[in-house]
Amino acid sequence: MRLLIMGPQGVGKGTQAALLSKHYNIPAISTGDIFRFNIKNKTPLGLEALEYINKGELVPDELTNKIVKDRLAQDDAKNGWILDGYPRNASQVEALDAMLADLGTPLDAVVALTADHDVLMDRMMKRAQLEGRSDDNPEAIAKRLDVYAKETAPLLDTYKSRGLLHEFNGVGEIDDIQATIVKGLGE
Repeated sequence: MRLLIMGPQGVGKGTQAALLSKHYNIPAISTGDIFRFNIKNKTPLGLEALEYINKGELVPDELTNKIVKDRLAQDDAKNGWILDGYPRNASQVEALDAMLADLGTPLDAVVALTADHDVLMDRMMKRAQLEGRSDDNPEAIAKRLDVYAKETAPLLDTYKSRGLLHEFNGVGEIDDIQATIVKGLGE
């Protein structure tokens, strides 16, 4: 199973990706986690990414595409994967299409989680307090939600036209949401 999990920040993509990863026995690949690992370990990529993140901006496509391509080619991803946080714009959709063609691995489905703006803001502010994340302040959150609405949300139409899109409500009990997704994917 090769899945994309999409939705605005704070909707629960990471939580659901982890649960689906266990269910399907495939790795959940989060671009955010990859960047945070690099930042924590002060790698050159991490330091470069941090400059953008601290301004509430997204990391440029070139950096992100390279990391994703390398990660999808690793042995543990041979039987499938869940991508969380990628693609986020039309350019990245084209890059992902090319990667998957090169790897000979088609995309099986796109899971899109939805929630109201106020719910997302509340969740992300709570996450900031719990995790002490410097990138979760009201201004940065609002900016990222706006970027999602303008650049990433339109990608759902692309995947819908390909017959790959499955939309689910991201609000409710975590296990219930996961069960609904698994049922919706027919697995």
